[in-house]
Amino acid sequence: MSADVINPAELDRRIVMATQAGLPLDVRPYHWLAAELGVDAETVMERFQGMLADGRIRRIGVVPNHYRLGYSANGMSVWDVPDEDIRAIGKQVGELDIVSHCYHRPRRLPDWHYNLFAMVHGHSQAEVRDKVKQIAQLLGDKVRQYDVLFSTRILKKTGLRIGG
Repeated sequence: MSADVINPAELDRRIVMATQAGLPLDVRPYHWLAAELGVDAETVMERFQGMLADGRIRRIGVVPNHYRLGYSANGMSVWDVPDEDIRAIGKQVGELDIVSHCYHRPRRLPDWHYNLFAMVHGHSQAEVRDKVKQIAQLLGDKVRQYDVLFSTRILKKTGLRIGG
């Protein structure tokens, strides 16, 4: 079946359904997916680009299972940094090798002063705290206060799910 016979919206739906559990661990995952869907790899990549561009999907990325890799301590570091510097600081923190993801969230005053969140993984809580201290040293006086919130249980992380 060629891509020009398939309705683009239907193809997009089929792509999402086929990748809900992730892309295959394959050297050429888009080619594998294309073969499964009966289209060419270029079409699959174009459809993904379109869905990214219009916001139907936000990103395509690796989601490691930190526990299986031996990282049993997961700490969400929370930071109170100046709002006017949030983009630059967030970019700086997000690019660190010790941070798996970083994002801006609104403050909830008067009780919650933190506006930047950065996930740090380690083999122990002490290791995570040491990594968070490294971030604090890097940011210097841009940090008014920070803390680390440790996971107490594993939550299943999933992306977009649609039914068949």
